[in-house]
Amino acid sequence: MKNILRNALLATGALAAVASLASAQATASPDVIATSNAAGLLGRGLGALGAGLAVVGGGLGIGMIGKGAVESIARQPEAAGPIGTNMILGAALIEGATLFAVVVGLLVVIA
Repeated sequence: MKNILRNALLATGALAAVASLASAQATASPDVIATSNAAGLLGRGLGALGAGLAVVGGGLGIGMIGKGAVESIARQPEAAGPIGTNMILGAALIEGATLFAVVVGLLVVIA
């Protein structure tokens, strides 16, 4: 799991570095129109990638919360009420943060 997350972060960082180089080249190049179009497409692609990563991260987080709650209830069935309440609260917070990240990513794609 750590390797997957590390590789995803490295790939995202590499794409961000390429995007910053493309935008820097767009300002320095005499053929600004063609280069700025390429930089704009790359930025949109990175926005879509960020929105997708946000959804995957949110899904993994909510899945881990559910797993922990089910294991806790299996060990201590009498604590099912408070565990379920805390699980729903945590899942809602993760879902809210994921929604904000997806909206920001989609705004980058649209703009």
